[in-house]
Amino acid sequence: MHCPFCRHPDSRVVDSRTADDGASIRRRRQCPNCSRRFSTIETASLAVLKRSGVSEAFSRSKVISGVRKACQGRPVSDDQLAVLAQRVEETIRQSGQAEVDAHAVGLAILQPLRELDVVAYLRFASVYQDFDSLDDFESAISELRQDASAGSGGASS
Repeated sequence: MHCPFCRHPDSRVVDSRTADDGASIRRRRQCPNCSRRFSTIETASLAVLKRSGVSEAFSRSKVISGVRKACQGRPVSDDQLAVLAQRVEETIRQSGQAEVDAHAVGLAILQPLRELDVVAYLRFASVYQDFDSLDDFESAISELRQDASAGSGGASS
């Protein structure tokens, strides 16, 4: 790490702390040449490999914009979308891979979206999983109903 003041090619770490909910590390450094202090922020890069073969940095805002379309007209707030995007990123980072394909990002979106809003989930899943018939929708709805009845202890209302 070059000193930003005197360009000395070395520095000493004085203090380290986590930042951004543990997604990055803030390091306080000191230059042995000029003795000035400066901070650095270190993050692990996470790349998404698209179908076209292009690799780009993971973006929570892209997750939010993709999910926002499915949530149009639904009672879902921007804060809820931000939390969903954070959960998606955490899920992907837990895989331990520096690069994941776009399909894995879509899979990571499905469960948190399902918990957030089932209608938005169906909209997103129908596009993401290429629903092409009413049977696909009926199957997905049937699965949602089974999960809902299992979650309520099987009691009917």
